[in-house]
Amino acid sequence: MRFSIIAALAFGVIVEAHSIFQRLSVNGKDMGQLNGIRASLNNNPMQDVMSSDMICGRNPSSSQTIINIAAGDKIGAYWGHVIGGAQFPNDPDNPIAKSHKGPISAYLAKVGNAASAGAAGLKWFKIVEENFDTGSNTWAVDKMIVNNGWSYFNFPKCIAPGQYLLRVELLALHSAHQINGAQFYISCAQINVSGSGSFEPRSTVNIPGAYSQNDPSIFINIYGTTGQPDNGGRPYKAPGPEAITC
Repeated sequence: MRFSIIAALAFGVIVEAHSIFQRLSVNGKDMGQLNGIRASLNNNPMQDVMSSDMICGRNPSSSQTIINIAAGDKIGAYWGHVIGGAQFPNDPDNPIAKSHKGPISAYLAKVGNAASAGAAGLKWFKIVEENFDTGSNTWAVDKMIVNNGWSYFNFPKCIAPGQYLLRVELLALHSAHQINGAQFYISCAQINVSGSGSFEPRSTVNIPGAYSQNDPSIFINIYGTTGQPDNGGRPYKAPGPEAITC
C-alpha cells in the first residue's frame, strides 16, 4: 500500500521526513508488508518518553501473524518514509531524511501469545544496539539508508524458545539539543523463537519508564565544533540498558 501525495496531505505528513518500521526479514526472506508487525500508520515520531506510544508506536496496526525465528538467524527491519516505502517517486526522504542521525536498538519481551498479548506492562530487555562508528563517522541510521531501508542484526543464539514481542527503535538526534527534540520511531514484531537457548534476563525494564527526557543520550547536541553531526568525535551510547551478551 502506498500513500498518494493527496492522501499524505490529508494526514499531514507531506513535509515531514519521518519513517516507519513496517516489515521484517529472516535470513534475507521478506515476511511481507505489516505481516506480523504492530506499526504506527502515521510516521510522526514519539517525543514524550513517558508516553505509552513508546512501547510499539502510536495506535499501531494489528496482525494475526507470528513470525518464526530460529535463534542465530539474521534479522532485517525495513524502514520506509510512509507505509509502502517512498511517499512519491524519487522521494528524497525515503527511507528517512539523511539529516536524521542516530542509533537503532532492539528489545524483546516474552509473552504467551505474540499475536494477542497486550503491550502494556511487559518486561523488556535489550538484545542489540548499533550506535555511532567514530572511525567512519557513521551512525546506525546512515547504514540503514545505504541498505535501502534495511537495518540488520543477528538474533542472539542464547535466547530461550518461546513467543516474544520484538521492539525495534530508531532514535533521530538531529534536534536533540533541545528538550523533547529527540525523535523516536518504533514498531514491534510478533515472533516465535526456536532453538536450544536458555537465556533468561536477570534484569528487565518497563516501557515507558526506561528513559528520562534529560537522559544524556536523549538530550544531546551531536554537532561538533565543525558543525558536523559527528558527536564531536566521541563515542555514543543509546539510552536504556546494556544489550545482553550470550
